[in-house]
Amino acid sequence: MRKSFATAAATAVAVSSLVSAGSTASASASPAAATAASADRARFVILQHPPTLRPLAASALPPSWRFVNSYGGTTYNETFLGTDPAGGAVTTLPVDLVPVKLTCGKTSASPTKIGSDGKTAVQDTISSPVFAKTLTYTQGGTTVGTTQYVDAYQRASLWGTVSAHPSYHVYLGTPKVKPLKTLVVPAAKCSVKTVLGTNAILVDITWFDTQAQSLISALAVPSGTIPIFVTTQAYLTQKGGCCIGGYHSFTGSSVYMQFTYIRTVGAFSQDVSALSHEVGETYQDPFVNNPTPPACKGPWEVGDPLEGEANYGGYPYPLGATNFHLQDLVLPPYFGAPTATSVNGWSTFQGTTLGVCQNGS
Repeated sequence: MRKSFATAAATAVAVSSLVSAGSTASASASPAAATAASADRARFVILQHPPTLRPLAASALPPSWRFVNSYGGTTYNETFLGTDPAGGAVTTLPVDLVPVKLTCGKTSASPTKIGSDGKTAVQDTISSPVFAKTLTYTQGGTTVGTTQYVDAYQRASLWGTVSAHPSYHVYLGTPKVKPLKTLVVPAAKCSVKTVLGTNAILVDITWFDTQAQSLISALAVPSGTIPIFVTTQAYLTQKGGCCIGGYHSFTGSSVYMQFTYIRTVGAFSQDVSALSHEVGETYQDPFVNNPTPPACKGPWEVGDPLEGEANYGGYPYPLGATNFHLQDLVLPPYFGAPTATSVNGWSTFQGTTLGVCQNGS
């Protein structure tokens, strides 16, 4: 039985993917060359890059701690952002929001263009529950906080400890918005298509990620700051296969993510749903290397197991005049942690009942 702040559920078909930097270093096929074997499907990915030759001191990176739990006779050490909740500390993670305008041939899409609601995708993102601390989240009768959506999720994930240390929070800081960056995508790396309910520019993820890493350097983003790249009306592709709504990664010196803001109602990655997905996964796997039980058959991805529900796993959360959509995310018991760890012993933030690794990861 689902119990949540939201009045209606939302979720659908999506496939997660793990991409190693070794395999993405070479050019991927153009979306125009997609075959039946890589049919359009909604999904998210993580990118794993080779370890840096000069790893930074932990103090230079966003603060993190180890969540330790055992399952099936194996002890798992997971890295989460923030601090151990037993200390009751407040962590605020600095954020640089980088708007990216994509141009493919004669078609362009910019997150700084004003939409039908009178706001840009950037403005809507900043005013959304991902950054706003104004909504109260009550899950199955338990109020986990009046706060940001992913902070509420993180508190619910660790409620067995947080309930005794209610001052604990992991916030996203007020985003510092960088100047709009325009990327003109080579013809071989993009196409324009009506897909998953919307018109979108399709861009090769390997090409995009190379540009993202260059921008992190060019913008001199500090290693302790999380850059978030926002595109609109666009999906990324991998080896010709569409459609990726967002990804997160770690270069050895930067924890970063990308998401697309889709304005079409009911389409994949509607408004900030992809952002909530990527922020949640970054909170609980910032360095994209957290282990999971063998049954999960993949990395610690907290959004991917729920993408098979209606409306791609999104739940409506009205705030002001906008009805935002936030992704449901699995809680640690889904990966085998004791049920005493999470709020109500739940395995997802919205209360969906799942067995350990039931939907993979």
